[in-house]
Amino acid sequence: MNATMRATATDGREINLTQDVLDPLRTRLRGPLLVPADPDFETSRTVWNAMIERRPAAVARCLGTADVIACVQFARQHDILLSIKGGGHNIAGLATADGALMLDMSLMRGVWVRQNRERFEAHAHAQAGCVLGDVDRETQVHGLAAVLGFVSQTGIAGLTLGGGFGYLTRRWGWTSDTVVGMDVVTADAKLVRASSDENPDLFWGLRGGGGNFGVVSGIDYALYPVGPEIVGGVVAWPASEAPKVLELYRTLAEQAPPELTLVALMRPAPPAPWLPNTMHGQPIVAVLACHSGDPEEGEAAVAPIKGFGNPIGDVLVRRPYAQMQSLLDATQPKGRRYYWKSEYLPRIEPALCEKAIDHASRIRSPFSAVILFQIGGALNQLDEAHSPVGNRDARYVLNLAGSWEQPADDEVNIRWARAAWSDMRSFSTGGTYINFLTADEGFERTEAALGPGLQRLGQVKAAWDPENVFRTNRNIVPG
Repeated sequence: MNATMRATATDGREINLTQDVLDPLRTRLRGPLLVPADPDFETSRTVWNAMIERRPAAVARCLGTADVIACVQFARQHDILLSIKGGGHNIAGLATADGALMLDMSLMRGVWVRQNRERFEAHAHAQAGCVLGDVDRETQVHGLAAVLGFVSQTGIAGLTLGGGFGYLTRRWGWTSDTVVGMDVVTADAKLVRASSDENPDLFWGLRGGGGNFGVVSGIDYALYPVGPEIVGGVVAWPASEAPKVLELYRTLAEQAPPELTLVALMRPAPPAPWLPNTMHGQPIVAVLACHSGDPEEGEAAVAPIKGFGNPIGDVLVRRPYAQMQSLLDATQPKGRRYYWKSEYLPRIEPALCEKAIDHASRIRSPFSAVILFQIGGALNQLDEAHSPVGNRDARYVLNLAGSWEQPADDEVNIRWARAAWSDMRSFSTGGTYINFLTADEGFERTEAALGPGLQRLGQVKAAWDPENVFRTNRNIVPG
């Protein structure tokens, strides 16, 4: 029997895909092509945020760039909506779309480190299906690191295409600032190189403009000497100490050297073994620190945190950098429901701290948090037009991170995040992080994230994807 599946055309029409149509694609692919009847389909189609429930028509589990090219050609030939999944960690669920052909890149996880010792340079080439932990594992063998995020299961492709920040951002800028080249399959299914020397307009657009211009199959990152041992971890206090702790955070962050990144967070205490059982589920305030330089200097830099007040838990110690990168993994497991609101901040003001404490006290889920993440440093030293990620006036990220487990709790948790955001956004630079935008945020939030670069991005889009093949993303084309 020649089964028929429903797919979605690029203009939203419903079209039928028969087995006769899919079979030629299947024979071209080295990786499997999954349809809803296949046992692995459900696992492959799902993404990290359980609030995103969409069903692609088929999933192509690409094993290499040739598979990507075949899928783009097929989608163009049959006018089928195309979606692209790397790590699948994006909160808006941009990796999936109803009725689409999903390119699942998650099997493409090779990493190659290349060093030029005469020029004191090192690069890593990473395939687009890699998560942060894949890259950190290989680069740390050499005592090197790429500037990536801070949860090891985050996909590198989405992180990088949206700008990207983490513990090393203060030293070397946005993740996208440290990219030296990309391999890209374009809308006409051609493989091209994007770098400062080759297709520089495309290279500019990809460094923060999102997945609007092609399928990135590989990324080359500049590497920097970090670790293997750094000083990092977290110290926690009861929420009653929040006013004093946030003032400590504000003061230390203003004076911190670039090697030191500080994060303040308020949330109900998780059932972590380093916290007393009596505090589990109770509101706490914590300071997370990562000093990526000399460990002795790091210990001196974090001493004021470790010596402050009467903490209920302290795991701020010397540890492997790769371990630091996975320290927060347990707070963001796949399969929870996530809804975030975020803003860039120019500074931490006392009035902001008061509001943060107030809204942290209103958290309705044991997994939600109010987070202040320090990023100021190297990114502020580049011109706004250097890349579309822009926001060169940002020095902190405010993240109102709603997280819960049951669909019945959606409304109360979303309402909490929106109320806190509405009350605190007046402290913003006016910009926001495109990777933290949820599915319900309109084009005006894309404008807030990309700012002055949006017009130039439109020109890049017109040159490389005039038919808007790559549209299942935070699209720069309104509507």
